[in-house]
Amino acid sequence: MTGGTQTNAAVIKFLLSPCEGVIAVSSGHINVHESGAIEATGHKVIALPGHNGLLQPETLSEYLADFHADPTREHMVQPGMVYVSYSSELGTLYTKAMLQEIRAVCDEYGIKLFIDGARLGVGLTSEESDMTIKDIAELSDVFYIGGTKTGALFGEAVVFPHPERFRLGQFRTLIKQQGGLLAKGRLLGIQFEALFEDNLYFENARHANIQAMKIKKAFADKGIKFLIDSPTNQQFPILTSDWDEALRENFSYELWQPLPDGNAAVRFCTSWATTDEAVDDLVKAVKSL
Repeated sequence: MTGGTQTNAAVIKFLLSPCEGVIAVSSGHINVHESGAIEATGHKVIALPGHNGLLQPETLSEYLADFHADPTREHMVQPGMVYVSYSSELGTLYTKAMLQEIRAVCDEYGIKLFIDGARLGVGLTSEESDMTIKDIAELSDVFYIGGTKTGALFGEAVVFPHPERFRLGQFRTLIKQQGGLLAKGRLLGIQFEALFEDNLYFENARHANIQAMKIKKAFADKGIKFLIDSPTNQQFPILTSDWDEALRENFSYELWQPLPDGNAAVRFCTSWATTDEAVDDLVKAVKSL
């Protein structure tokens, strides 16, 4: 498929019945940065609080236990699946143990687990990751391999590790119904064929992480604190207004969260294409603040 929002909307619509919703952490992409795309398919995003951008297994278990203990639950949106991202919207990572616990909760209540892999490459190649792509496949009902953020012109590869559980002919029809079936869709596949030759996909992702760690070290050496400790390609330093103004003269980055003290957390995001020269320029600018 062509992009993450389209992929999430199609997969979630396919997995849910009309009266069901999808559970996600409150900071999750489908809850915050997808313009209501999931709700537009007729399904509610059931947002639960998280920690550092991650849905905690105990939070999920408590919610589902409370839901099923509620005698009025027939008047409520039914939880039909769980959505998590690897890496998360804040660049953080689930451990294998955490995902195994989430998987166990899903199995206990008979709901599906969908792993958003838009940033799968940087997640798996992070030095703090204890996961492999095989683990992702074994623990999920559906996941996708993000190409758009890892060197492809566009494209996300949806993977059903257990095809016998689904009527996949219907999913292909739903892709077309959602406007996602390209007449030249083979061009998407060619990109993934190229990305998985000679380990290129993971080398591209690893490059993004390496560049991000240089940026992280520069801010840390300057004594600048971070909103969150991210081990992947997204970094969230907290800047004063003066430092923000100085850096914006020459660098492009995102305001992430204004803080009560007048400072602001910003997001620097590296990619497969981030050059050494660009990072070196930023490091020098940070040192001179």
